[in-house]
Amino acid sequence: MKTLVTLLFIFVFIIVSGCNKDEEEEIDINRDDSGVKLNIELDGSMQNPAFSPDGNSFIFTRFRNGYNQEPADLFIYNFQTEQITTLVSDGSGNVNLPGSTWNDSINSIVFSSSRDPHDEIYLIQESGTTGSETKITNRTDSVAYEPSMNPDGQWIVFESHKLDVEDNGIITKFKIDGSSSYIQLTSSTNDCRQPNWSPTGDKILFQQSEAGQWDIWIMDTNGTNKSKVTSGPGDKTDACFTQDGQYIIFSSDFELDYANIYRIPITGGTPEQLSFYSGYDGAPSISPDGLKIIFESVNGDPDDSQGTFITVLDL
Repeated sequence: MKTLVTLLFIFVFIIVSGCNKDEEEEIDINRDDSGVKLNIELDGSMQNPAFSPDGNSFIFTRFRNGYNQEPADLFIYNFQTEQITTLVSDGSGNVNLPGSTWNDSINSIVFSSSRDPHDEIYLIQESGTTGSETKITNRTDSVAYEPSMNPDGQWIVFESHKLDVEDNGIITKFKIDGSSSYIQLTSSTNDCRQPNWSPTGDKILFQQSEAGQWDIWIMDTNGTNKSKVTSGPGDKTDACFTQDGQYIIFSSDFELDYANIYRIPITGGTPEQLSFYSGYDGAPSISPDGLKIIFESVNGDPDDSQGTFITVLDL
């Protein structure tokens, strides 16, 4: 009888220990902040979250086959109901940019799509469905990526490349109704990418590569008064403005193993680290009230992963 009780105790202990282990695996013990992984029950890689103008929802890109592996679809996640709504899913690479992509002046979302013949910029109503989007850019010799909108929803700014050329990105401005020409804001001799329009309307930020390193720059909306905001080691990428236009949120590895999220004044200075993770945090967006940031995460190198998940962090 004693042996039977002992065996029963050991059996129960193993079961309980296994349950506790499963529970622990659901908690990301690698975070040293209050970041919470959102429960998004979709396969693939969840990337590029961007808050809605009221802060109650966010749009994100889901790459179906892993990190940055097309095809890609656009979804909207509601914080209160946890409902996930499909916005665009047509089998091509549909990608939004974190930051100023969801505009309340025209109730629309801007994104790029790799549908034939090549990548261009599209616009869709926030309540729209696949097939209801409008094509904005249309050039035979150039592609367009990573768009954002100005506050009144009349202009877009995006990353432009010559067709089949990966380098030498040019920050380009274009009026949504097509009444303007394509206006180059940066030189074709540089490599500039991922522009984001300030919510205050007076500045555009972008990342520029120099000597093999990415740093964040800002400029006036006509391309003048360019100034470098970040410095120091490591790549600084995936940047967006705070709602008041006075700070920039971005991701950087600096001297870490993987990138985390930082904040810096538009005048430069010492960045403040906002996320503390032994893995990767990137592509951040900040809520309209400035109280939360949302970003993509993975425990390790995203390029070697099956995909990232979405984390929300209270500031």
